[in-house]
Amino acid sequence: MTAPGGHHADTAKGDATRRDRVPLATVLAANAVSITGNSLTLIGVPWFALDTTGSPGKAGIVAFCAALPVLVSAIAGGPVIDRLGRRRVSVVSDLVCAVALAAIPLLNRAGLLQFWMLCALMAVTGLFHAPGETARSVLLPDLAGRAGTPLSRAASLYDAVSRGARMTGAALAGLLVAFIGADTVLYVDAATFAVSALLVLAGLRGIPSAEPLRGAPPLSPAAYRADLREGYAFLLRTRLLLGINFAVMMTNGLSLSWSSVLLPLHAREELGGSASLGLLVAVFGGCALVGALVYGAVGHRFPRRPVFAAGFLLTGAPTFLTAAFTDTTAPLLVAMALGGLGAGVLNPILTTVFYETVPEELRSRVGGASTASVLLTAPLGGLAAGFLVERTGLTAALLTIGGVYFLASVSPLVFPTWRGMDAPAPQAAPGAIPSAAPAHGPKVSRSEPSTPGPGRGPGGTTPRR
Repeated sequence: MTAPGGHHADTAKGDATRRDRVPLATVLAANAVSITGNSLTLIGVPWFALDTTGSPGKAGIVAFCAALPVLVSAIAGGPVIDRLGRRRVSVVSDLVCAVALAAIPLLNRAGLLQFWMLCALMAVTGLFHAPGETARSVLLPDLAGRAGTPLSRAASLYDAVSRGARMTGAALAGLLVAFIGADTVLYVDAATFAVSALLVLAGLRGIPSAEPLRGAPPLSPAAYRADLREGYAFLLRTRLLLGINFAVMMTNGLSLSWSSVLLPLHAREELGGSASLGLLVAVFGGCALVGALVYGAVGHRFPRRPVFAAGFLLTGAPTFLTAAFTDTTAPLLVAMALGGLGAGVLNPILTTVFYETVPEELRSRVGGASTASVLLTAPLGGLAAGFLVERTGLTAALLTIGGVYFLASVSPLVFPTWRGMDAPAPQAAPGAIPSAAPAHGPKVSRSEPSTPGPGRGPGGTTPRR
């Protein structure tokens, strides 16, 4: 059969399929570049703070200033993302982060950078980073539906790309800090955010779900409060999501204490410097990438709750405890590798559960509420770790925080609510467009029209480590 113009129908269909895959590939690529930049920040900024201040406590203050605005923007940003448009929010977010990060080494080399300026610039990056990441992630159901990708597989692909970028960025950051200095690394970091902005600007042009919501009422104070209330109400009434968010809220704060203070300080004092730090973070990220890919290939064959529980137990506490009892790199490499494998299965499972549970028209708002809830402890993680180290010493701090992490990570095995992870998602009728209906939460009335687009698929924002 030949289509008008002399082209075969199957060729035209193949071309359409390839075109439909471009937006998903764009979001994956932009997220990979942006997360590579995050990894540079993760290593470059704590190292820069330690180099310029010499104080673990001040390094913790910098981490606090970067994390607190993330919480603020996550609490308030969901309704804004929908009305401004996900593409626009992602681009503006990345460009602001690029400018703020580039300003740090510029001011430092001019002899003008003061400690409060470093804190303020990191606060700016924190304020704008979360809305941009949320804007990209909530596009994934629509874009994956266009590409014909199953829910669990797309979630694993999204996490695998993120893990791979984190691994690459960490290895690169460790080497760059060692060879060109922490301040120069921040220039590279700023460039990654600029590239991510350009990718989204060009690659998501004309995608309806990336544009401002059509037909929504103006964002008056009353409408804004109603949107926020609906997102938080859904989260609070859905017991499975509430249990997940509480556990991840606890471990996110503990993880930030590890990445922003404890691990950089341990590498600086015991492991020989930034190259070891980059190697450890890269090994964790590489093994997490393997874990995500393996779960994407075979994970659907196993019940989610026991797999998640095993991964959660491996991810955090063993690395804290190993670091507390060793001053060499090899044992910690083993612990980080096992922790990475465990971490690799977490986000694909959480992503799948989130999109099976939350209806499409609430995803930005519930995603914002979810992100805000899991970040409640993040501003305190680095701050508490810095002062705990100064008061009790590094070993005592590692043991204390590792013990708390272990208690949080056993929650999937203790609380019955987590059994909802294995409840089957609603199945669409043959030939129907797939949809993410609430499987475990209450029904909600639509307060606005959903963005027009093809069938919804997998992906999106979840509580993340």
